[in-house]
Amino acid sequence: MKMMKKFTTILLVAIASFTVLAAQTSYSPYYKVSESTMSIEKAMEKVATLLTEKGFEVIGVYHPEEKSTLGVIAFTRDDLKSAVIPLRKRGIHAAVLRVGFVSKAGKTTISFTNPDYFNYAYLQGDVDKVRSLRSISSQVKSVFRSMGSLRGFGGSLSASKLKKYRYMVGMEGFRNPVELQSFSSFKTGVAKIQADLKRKENKCELIYSIIDEKNKVAIFGVGLMDKEKGEPHFLPIIGEDHVAGLPYEIVLQGKDATMLHGRFRIALHWPELTMGTFSKIMSTPGAIKDFMQALTE
Repeated sequence: MKMMKKFTTILLVAIASFTVLAAQTSYSPYYKVSESTMSIEKAMEKVATLLTEKGFEVIGVYHPEEKSTLGVIAFTRDDLKSAVIPLRKRGIHAAVLRVGFVSKAGKTTISFTNPDYFNYAYLQGDVDKVRSLRSISSQVKSVFRSMGSLRGFGGSLSASKLKKYRYMVGMEGFRNPVELQSFSSFKTGVAKIQADLKRKENKCELIYSIIDEKNKVAIFGVGLMDKEKGEPHFLPIIGEDHVAGLPYEIVLQGKDATMLHGRFRIALHWPELTMGTFSKIMSTPGAIKDFMQALTE
């Protein structure tokens, strides 16, 4: 009996220590993979082929700002979608991973979003309920490790901070999305958003979509091509090296369409932004809301 109590005490201490350690571990939003002399087109083609060979699904490809020197590949996998969509409202945000490409001076730099970082931000305390998330994260990193060494960049935040992330006290977090529109049904909402994106309303383009009829949830990755208020305006100011942070998203959960507030979504993907730089894109969160609102009205 005493032996059992002693074992239980040791186990509880070990679990508590692991929890504290996990909370203190810092995560970067991106991994830089390599610099290649390949053209950006060849690099994107190679990565897309590699992801497909490893069982992932490429769901979108585009050039942010319509620049040939910038590229993004969005990808997912069925087990990732199954793990995150039912886990938390708007958890579908964590179902999409992205690879960024930047071509400068004859070299193409490849980077990708860190699944661990965004899982904590989007799934918060539910992350540790699903063991498969760590396995999927490891497999994603393994794909890119075959192309070169991985180096985290773009800042770093602990798991505990990511679970309740806000750029500043009083600003919006993951649980404070912008409510865009409430439709009569999920089907109606999907049809409306798809139709407006097909027309490229306000120069907004559909880059990818995941539509889950069973769970009545969908996500639409939207390229914001307006030169005065979209990506061509704000991306050069906040940093094109973080191009894997695009495109922006609309989520339809049941009948309600929402988007992450710009003061949360942009800061989460560019956590090292100073207030001075952020002030230069002060109008951007409102502009993005207007773009997305127009796609749902």
